[in-house]
Amino acid sequence: MKKKFGLKQHHEIPIFFACDDKFVQYMVVTIHSMMKNASKKYQYHIHVLNTDISAEKMAAVKQMENHNFRITFDNVSDRIKEIEKKLPLRDYYSMTTYYRLFLSEMFPYYDKAIYVDSDTVVLGDISELYNHDLGEAYIGGVRDQVVGQTNTFGDYAEEVLGISRKSYFNAGVVLINCKAFRKNKVLKQFVELVNTYTFVVAQDQDYLNIICKDKVLWLEDKWNVQAVGRLMCREEDICLIHYNLAAKPWHYEDGQLAEYFWSYAKETPCYEQIRKVLREYTDEQREEDRLSGQRLLDLAVNEIKKDNNYVKLYGSNENQSLSRRVVLSKIEQYEREGRFDEDVEEDPPSKELKPEDIDYYRRGFKAKMRTRNAFKVARWFMNDMIRRKQLIIKDVVGIENFNSLKSGAIITCNHFNAFDSFAVQIAYEKAKQPGRKLYRIIKEGNYTSFPGFYGYLMRNCNTLPLSSNHDTMKKFLQAVNILLQKGHFVLIYPEQSMWWNYRKPKPLKKGGFIMAAQNNVPVLPCFITMKDSDVLDSDGFYVQEYTIHIGKPIYPDKKKSKSENAKDMMMDNYRVWKEIYEDVYQTPLTYTYKKKKD
Repeated sequence: MKKKFGLKQHHEIPIFFACDDKFVQYMVVTIHSMMKNASKKYQYHIHVLNTDISAEKMAAVKQMENHNFRITFDNVSDRIKEIEKKLPLRDYYSMTTYYRLFLSEMFPYYDKAIYVDSDTVVLGDISELYNHDLGEAYIGGVRDQVVGQTNTFGDYAEEVLGISRKSYFNAGVVLINCKAFRKNKVLKQFVELVNTYTFVVAQDQDYLNIICKDKVLWLEDKWNVQAVGRLMCREEDICLIHYNLAAKPWHYEDGQLAEYFWSYAKETPCYEQIRKVLREYTDEQREEDRLSGQRLLDLAVNEIKKDNNYVKLYGSNENQSLSRRVVLSKIEQYEREGRFDEDVEEDPPSKELKPEDIDYYRRGFKAKMRTRNAFKVARWFMNDMIRRKQLIIKDVVGIENFNSLKSGAIITCNHFNAFDSFAVQIAYEKAKQPGRKLYRIIKEGNYTSFPGFYGYLMRNCNTLPLSSNHDTMKKFLQAVNILLQKGHFVLIYPEQSMWWNYRKPKPLKKGGFIMAAQNNVPVLPCFITMKDSDVLDSDGFYVQEYTIHIGKPIYPDKKKSKSENAKDMMMDNYRVWKEIYEDVYQTPLTYTYKKKKD
């Protein structure tokens, strides 16, 4: 009778395979070798991630379970469909290449897990691999022998990926820090990166190496001895053999270390089936293996020669975070495609803001106290940023234009940083407009769903959240009208999107200008220009020095309709921004986006 496993998942050693129906017979050999050599002190849970394995084959593999091992087949079809929506379709991409990227999200109760390819045999105790302490490392891996021993692939790693050939790991056998994957949103990084650049040589292995760069715990070579090239450890020390690339024993019986595979295969029900594959493998197929290897080398050479390979496009500065580089590359992509009003970074999930959930005037005593305290905290936070040179205001130009305002006004500003409203706040305070407050229009999700400290500021520092609820928007528009009529200022970002450190003005949206025209108040155009300081931020990029340019107020024309005024004020605002941009940066304003001809 089989021993029941404990209910507490963390008492098990989780081991993941990614497999399809055609590869099950080889995975059986891997599992058998693993079971035969594993310590009996532990319980193991093998997960087979798949989309198409037949019920008959599942049942046969399940028969392998014993007191220490249980086997679960996890169908990931729905998860793949979800991820496919975010990924560009590519014929050469096998679905299984995604699996190790999202297993940490799919199994949130695991802090650590082993991932093993199905073209392996395990000669050592797999629990020893699992018991390595990953610390803060994203992944535990073994250096890739092919990359380390083949000049072309080594050059590819260094000149295309920006990774030393001695620091490139093979992703076929890895110890994954699931907790760190979730904390650092590795799956999200992968989705962003795969939409930014197409790697065609080692595909997901290249992506993993870039994301995990400098966050690898290097395991002993014996835990992933690749059966191609020169062995990296003594044969008697080998704990795991990986028959990667074309070095499959079921295609080449006399291949390096093939005897270990066959010794375990003989002990499984799949032995005759695998021998049949070997007998039927043709010389033409072996020639195709050779040509495939040559094509892989040619791909690497072509990538090295490309004028726009990854390193040449985005650099290999080790101090610059991948997430920021991905954001910058997405900005380039969105500009080329004319997607100016789309954010390149994900907003928090938006919860609907209903009319009863918001008092735009903050009339209650408690609301007023929260606002007062929030402004004190925000002021301290802003001063601390200035002190630590995380926010650098070089100059405010045109403050007299702010001082000239005698009524309420719509203030416009380009949007390039989560803290650019602090710069506008500083300009507002320099203008010395007593009794007249500055309000900020923000997105719905920033008010309803932003967590922690920043969420507290979003909800309490004179913010005017938009809403997906029709009745709430009526309330919003009414509040904006009353605030403007009372002489207050309302800050809007008419570009609609935020692009990090983007220096150009983007095309504008009408909304804020309609508000100005309806209330017969001016628009005050503010445009912030940037210059690299000598201070590096936590992502390895230079903190920007801001110069706040305040243009002359743009007044509505009493002779024009509200619609005409809104359109003209928007065009004038863009013209002012464009002139400031071209004057400061001494370059004509152009975009990489080309409109398609009708």
